[in-house]
Amino acid sequence: MPKIEQKQVVINEIKEKLDRAASMVLVSARGLTVEQDTILRRKLREAGVDYKVYKNTMVNFAVKDTPFEEVQKDLAGPTAVAFSYGDATLAARIINGELRAMPALKFKAAVVENTYYDAAGVAAVASIPPRDELIAKLLGSFKSPMASFARVVNAIAEEKAE
Repeated sequence: MPKIEQKQVVINEIKEKLDRAASMVLVSARGLTVEQDTILRRKLREAGVDYKVYKNTMVNFAVKDTPFEEVQKDLAGPTAVAFSYGDATLAARIINGELRAMPALKFKAAVVENTYYDAAGVAAVASIPPRDELIAKLLGSFKSPMASFARVVNAIAEEKAE
């Protein structure tokens, strides 16, 4: 297979992942030990996140004319890419959880639900709890005032009954 066709296969693979992805996180994994990289890959794989190191030129061609195009300016040096499909913040959260144990791991940029974030922005996105947890907190905040109101009404009813 000629070299150009081999490159096109990789570009098509990235494009296929981008079509399904809710987010794309770029990280610099330079300096990770093999053991640390294996742990990170396992955690991401178990969560359903695709994580792979691609050549910057391949990613550059793949993101052209897509909502992920803004990451082109961050494609310098070794770059690993994590694609999340369901939960848009999942890849960023998992990687953020490993930053203390793996100081060589650094965020470069991300596109989460068609919004570009630089390294600091990705760290902020990574601190957002999962959607189910946010919904539970919201419902809990709705329930709390109603429960307090019900207790007050019940206390008044008991007082009048006496």
